[in-house]
Amino acid sequence: MTFLFRFFSYWPLWALHALGSAMGWVVFLASGVYRRHVMAHAALAGVSRWVALASVAQAGKMVAELPRLWLGRPVGVEMTGAEHIEAAQAKGHGILFLTPHMGCFEITASAYAARYGSQPGRSMTVLFRPSRQAWLRQIVATARQRPGLDTAPTTLAGVKQLVKTLRTGGAVGLLPDQVPPAGQGVWAPFFGRPAYTMTLSARLARTSNTTVLLAWGERRSWGRGFVVHVLPFGQTLPVEPEAACTLVNSAMEALIGSSPSQYLWGYNRYKAPREGGGT
Repeated sequence: MTFLFRFFSYWPLWALHALGSAMGWVVFLASGVYRRHVMAHAALAGVSRWVALASVAQAGKMVAELPRLWLGRPVGVEMTGAEHIEAAQAKGHGILFLTPHMGCFEITASAYAARYGSQPGRSMTVLFRPSRQAWLRQIVATARQRPGLDTAPTTLAGVKQLVKTLRTGGAVGLLPDQVPPAGQGVWAPFFGRPAYTMTLSARLARTSNTTVLLAWGERRSWGRGFVVHVLPFGQTLPVEPEAACTLVNSAMEALIGSSPSQYLWGYNRYKAPREGGGT
């Protein structure tokens, strides 16, 4: 598997995306559970059937592009909204980036790291849960240990590392629409249906001198690279967990609405949380 991963890392992005589109449709047609999730979740959000079907190919592209992003030559990346990052840095603030399961969320952290991570104290730290498969664990660990990009484990020690990063003016990246373990979230509406939502994003947002920004990586057509969009969050999160998580979910909904065909509608956002966890 490691050989195949490295083999695909040499492919041009357009070829990987073509392969990924086919892969996405194979999974969609072969898995009834996945197919039901895609269509039901998209319908719940008011997304048309055709947009939901377009997201099938995008999900496959997300998987197929990983070898190139992790091990291959750099790809073309543009950034909009960089002024929001630079305004926060000018104030000496740490930055908390909130990104949904949308587009290429791998590119958001690496784009920030490439542009700002070389500045003292400005590195990006992301939560990292090691894969259970040894070969993939090694590849991911290597790929995410790059200049300006650090990882923190999904443990209490990892959360403390994130807080320290923010307090010292660094950046932290989170996917707040990921279902956390039991005891680490609350039930809050997401497209009108209760979803177990992590409280970590709200807790980190209350770290002193922290600016909250929204970010997502748009996948351009025909393998033409990516555009990382950065937007202000624009609200102060309340202390009450349910209210704070509702605001975070609302912000994620707005981002998803800007390009619903690139959201992972097949992700089981409404599942019950698993037991355990160290944060």
